Amino acid sequence: MDCETRAFPPCPIRGVQAVYARQSSCPADFALVTVDFEPGEEGITFLVAADLDIHGWDHRSGISQSDIATFQTALDMGVREELAEQGVGTTVAVAVVLRSMRVHELDSHAKAFQAVGHVAVRNALTLAYGPSPRPQRRRA
Repeated sequence: MDCETRAFPPCPIRGVQAVYARQSSCPADFALVTVDFEPGEEGITFLVAADLDIHGWDHRSGISQSDIATFQTALDMGVREELAEQGVGTTVAVAVVLRSMRVHELDSHAKAFQAVGHVAVRNALTLAYGPSPRPQRRRA
């Protein structure tokens, strides 16, 4: 195996929390998830845990079961987009398991869940490999 190639994830990374919240206007953006990144077959498999915990959603909220499914699809898309950006040198072989999600009746929407997918991957990469090196400042 090429020493420059790394596999993601190198081991199970469980309980990764990610939040995307912006209060710049009305409506705002809000999505919070907890996901596991499990080593799997090459590629990306997205799974929803059978005991998925959804905070902020019940029969009185304005969020439908269809909305929840849309949020999950958007999360999957965000995870895939961020992992695709890892490029050459990273072999992705992961099962992403959605364990919990928090929604807000007004501020949760598909774009927020797509964005939180990116955040979740970045958080998992930091847990797996440490923080990304900071760009060096040029001295004048």
